[in-house]
Amino acid sequence: MLALTNVTALDLCLACVGVYLLKQVFNKKNPPYPPGPPGWPLIGNVLDMPHSKLWLTFTEWGNTYGDISHIKVLGQHIVVLNSVKAAMDMLDNKGTIYSDRPVFPVGGDLIGYKNATSLLPYCGRLRQHRKNSHSVIGTRAAVAIYNQVEEVETRRFLKRVLAKPDQLQAHVRHTAGAVILRISHGYEVKENDDPFVDLADRVVDQWSRATAPGAFIADAVPFLIKVPEWFPGAGFKRLAREWHDDFEELISAPYKFVVDQMAAGIAPESFTSNLLRGGSLSAEDEHNVKLSAATLYASASDTTVSTINAFFLAMTLFPDVQKKAQAEIDAVIGPDRLPSFADQDTLPYIGALVKEALRWHSVLPIGIPHCVSKDDIHDGYYIPKGSLIMTNIWFMLNDPKRYANPSQFNPERFLGKHPETDPRTICFGFGRRICPAIHLAEASVWLSAAMSLAVFDISKAIENGIEIIPEVDPLSGTVSRPNPFKCSIEPRSSKAIALIEQDANY
Repeated sequence: MLALTNVTALDLCLACVGVYLLKQVFNKKNPPYPPGPPGWPLIGNVLDMPHSKLWLTFTEWGNTYGDISHIKVLGQHIVVLNSVKAAMDMLDNKGTIYSDRPVFPVGGDLIGYKNATSLLPYCGRLRQHRKNSHSVIGTRAAVAIYNQVEEVETRRFLKRVLAKPDQLQAHVRHTAGAVILRISHGYEVKENDDPFVDLADRVVDQWSRATAPGAFIADAVPFLIKVPEWFPGAGFKRLAREWHDDFEELISAPYKFVVDQMAAGIAPESFTSNLLRGGSLSAEDEHNVKLSAATLYASASDTTVSTINAFFLAMTLFPDVQKKAQAEIDAVIGPDRLPSFADQDTLPYIGALVKEALRWHSVLPIGIPHCVSKDDIHDGYYIPKGSLIMTNIWFMLNDPKRYANPSQFNPERFLGKHPETDPRTICFGFGRRICPAIHLAEASVWLSAAMSLAVFDISKAIENGIEIIPEVDPLSGTVSRPNPFKCSIEPRSSKAIALIEQDANY
């Protein structure tokens, strides 16, 4: 007790200075983290993370702290990239260490998405999955093999829209599923309520929700995944079990369909049948084929569904753009046939319109997080191993320094002698984890836009004499879709109706 009473204020001050100097010595080996909002002891920046539309908060951080910002949430380092240059410097140029994926305790482990191509760690299995996908949709030439499938299903889409224009979003979803399932499994969907289309769309929605940052508290506090389902607050485990069953069914049911058709000798050519015809497969190879085929749907459909819906929303809000696009189609194609892939080079405005649709609505507004596999020093900042790297793709596509009046839907920004940056170099991600379905998604959107504009006038809906102006309000989630909206879709003429009603068969 006596010793304690002899401790003076000066002694305490000297002790504090000593501790500070020791910390400085030990920390000297690493440069500082990138700048970011100051956090709190223990919880870090938990209170700074928004519950929805993270891209807007990330944009504010970019304006305040620069192209690279940093936060720490319950011990997890998160680095946010707000410029194309920063994303390319890190994810493209340093791809050997910036190509891993973080662990999602709920979505990855409990539900099973860790085995899907998009969330696999950077390993041999990932390379095999991507090799499988590349062989079918990795190049424009590979995708062109399925041009007839695309054209037939898009013609059927026009018929559905003509019959029930008020169910546009359902028609878009059905058509995207029909195209992808035909390519992945050789499966021809039913006209209404197809079980595989419904299942696949449900799984994509579940995946988008489960992999969104902050979706489950157990992702930040992983030991919670070990508590029993009956435990208070463990409702997420029951949900994860249901979603796990849906994901397993998506993997197994279409695959069994292909195997049964091959045994009967009636299987059409598809991604799955081609891989199975390559010879006897090990159990691991067979599992990789199943997963590659199942996740092929997700990688292609999210961009296709979201961007086609965004196209119809843009045509509703920007009638002048629609008129210019229709004038080009009328001049080049005429009223006696529908556009086809053979017309792509002669319809430059439609091509620019598709680019603008990809830019104007960002399907993956913050991408899918990358994970750095070892410590790195970048631009003088310390990026510790295991850090999540998040790309604010939404801002990159809406940066006023790169795109003039970014909120305006203006295809002409990609035409002329000085076009603005092609959004396809941004919207599909960066580095070695870039979306493998770029060419298929782009082809689907182009054909849907060209054929729809050839035969339909799209305008604002009118209810009780009042014009309804849709809001541009993208939904949150890893995959962002436009909020459901109303519009009016009418055939342009009697000739347009005749074109729509022509038979469409493989």
